Parts: sequence; structure tokens; C-alpha cells
Amino acid sequence: MSILLFDGPERNHLLPFTFIRPVAQLRVGIDRLQDKWEAAFKQDCSVYTQAYLQEKYPPVFSSSNTFVNASIVPNTELVQAIETLKIGEQLVKNDTLIAFKTEAQKFPEDVANYASVAFPKAIIHLKSVADLFLYNATVLTQDFERITHGRASAPISATNQVIAPQNIFIEEGAKVECAILNASDGPIYIGKNAEVMEGSMLRGSIALCDNATIKMGAKIYGGTTIGPFCKVGGEVNNVLLLGYSNKGHDGFLGNAVVGEWCNIGAATDASNLKNNYGKLRLWNYNEERFAKTDLQFCGLMMGDYSRCSIHSTFNTATVVGVCANLFGSGFPRTFLPSFSYGGAQGLKTYALDKALESNEAMMARRGVVLSEADVAILKHVFESSAKWRNN
Repeated sequence: MSILLFDGPERNHLLPFTFIRPVAQLRVGIDRLQDKWEAAFKQDCSVYTQAYLQEKYPPVFSSSNTFVNASIVPNTELVQAIETLKIGEQLVKNDTLIAFKTEAQKFPEDVANYASVAFPKAIIHLKSVADLFLYNATVLTQDFERITHGRASAPISATNQVIAPQNIFIEEGAKVECAILNASDGPIYIGKNAEVMEGSMLRGSIALCDNATIKMGAKIYGGTTIGPFCKVGGEVNNVLLLGYSNKGHDGFLGNAVVGEWCNIGAATDASNLKNNYGKLRLWNYNEERFAKTDLQFCGLMMGDYSRCSIHSTFNTATVVGVCANLFGSGFPRTFLPSFSYGGAQGLKTYALDKALESNEAMMARRGVVLSEADVAILKHVFESSAKWRNN
């Protein structure tokens, strides 16, 4: 049986983070959604995603195919319900399609006609970019229990000041010295070959993924995931960095999501609360407008390959697309389309060849190559996002 994690209608609400990846490749908690489903099913899964992403993420079919909505976080009861589905049945939660089983070697057009099986229990369903940080602490705790179950942590160095050491897990090769680790309100997970430098203060729940670094004197609050190969300094609170991104210096991020291959300049600050404490409007790609939300706290949503200069400032609930290059003084507007170049003084289109050249140079520093498939994906995003740029 093949299991395919499909992009549902939620995909458009999870932009800009699903411009260059399927929903299943989003990281929330400690690992990616695909990793969670593979651990739950105890087998490899493929993805069924947008056509322009399928060269890099091809679907794998068999004579019996179970399609699972990738925007849902798995749990034991949910997996059991999916495994008991028969051909031609769909599992639903209210109006949400969770999964279905078919012999078709494609996404069938008549899924709505499949026999419905209702799932009675609660699910964690990622329906917006804000859900990535809103659910991060909850999912991180679930991941911590799964990943560390039955395993022993590496020893915690005596140079650290530790509260609730039973909720701290350090993987092999990690370095943690002269730090304050408080896991009384949530777990702290330190991945393989990660490093927490001297003077850092960590208050769980926190995941520092493989090969990531927390710089000296950093203040890291709960609900934060620092993805693989990221470097983080300054103050962060309930922030999700997907991987390979740097916020290495002083400055504040809160209730924020940062894609892969981003760089945030020194002393950059992003507001996460309006001065009048009002509810926020957030750019919605699906509706192509600013939409009202129930959020009071929301910071920077920065898409992959984007970067900003030193002393950058962002207003509450700012959405930045893919491959934006931002600089200059003042607050830029709260929606900055993909391939934007400039800042508060004005924006122009960031030329595709210049953006690709910069991306290649940035990735080469980490020994990673921008593949032909990656280039094709970025070209598609460049063309499809032109309607949101002024020039």
C-alpha cells in the first residue's frame, strides 16, 4: 500500500511557506509533517502536491493508495482510523477531508462521492500560517515524547544551571555549556551536533534541531523551534525557523515563522502586538487581500530565501514572500510580495538572475547546491507572483 500526503485547500492558506515545498515538508514541532506521518505509519510516504513541485517531490503509487491530508498532525487514534478505511471510503472531520483510500493512480475527481466515515475526536489541523506558531508548543511536546521515548539523553554538563532535567533531552554530539535550561513549563530538545553557547537562557518548550546554534547570551522563550543548521541570537519568543536560516544577532522576533535560507540582519526588530492591542489583519494569499483574524499576537512571516539588512523594522503581522531582499530605514508595508527589492522608501522587482545568484552564493557557504529542480520552482514562483508586484 502506498501512502500519499496530499496538499489540500489549506495549501493556499499556508503560503508563502508552501511556495517552494509541499505541505508535508513543513516543519512544526521538532520534525516535518512527513516525518511524523512516516513514524506513525511505520513506512515511507510520498507526497501529492502542485504540478510544478512534482519533479522534486514525485508521488509514488501502487495498486492500493491511501491519500492523507498533509496539513493534519497525526495521532494514534487517527492513524488507526485511516488504516481501517476500505477502498472507496473517506475519513472526515466535520467538513474536513482527512484521508481516503482508492485504487486510482491519481487524485480522483469523485472523492466527494466516497462513503464517509466520521472521525469523532479532536485533531490538530494547520489551516493558516499563524497555526504554525500557535500549535508549535503543543506539537513540539508530542514530538518530544515520541522521539525520546525509551531513550537516554546525553549527560547534561555540570556547567549549566538546570531546572526540570527530566524534561531535557540532549542528542549525541551536542554542546551545551554555561547555559540556563528551564524545562519546567515545557521540554527542551537539543539535536545532534547542535550547540548552545555560553550565557544563553532557554525556557521550554524549545527544539534546537540538528546542527543548529544558539549564540552567546540569547534569550529563547517557549514554543520555539530552531530548525537544522539555523543560527539564532538575541530574543525570540514562540518562533519557528524552518531550517538553514540565520538570526544570529541581537533583536526581537515573536510569534513568527521564518522559512529556509533566510538571513535577518543584526538588531532587526519585528513587532508582534499593536499599540492599541487590537485584533490583527493578515495578508491572505488565497483571498488576495488582508483578512481579519482573531489574533492579538502575530509577528513576522518571512518566506524562504528572503533577507533583510541590519536595523530592519517590521510592523505587526508582516508577510514577506519568497526571495525578497529588504533594506533601508522605516517600516515597510505589511505585505511584501515575492522577489521584492527595497523597503519603506519603495519596492522594485528583484531580478530573477540576481536572486538566483545570491541564493547560490548563500547555499554554497553551507555546502549545499541549488539544484535545477530548485531553480525551476523559483522561476515558477517568480512568474506566478508578478501580479502582486507593482512593476
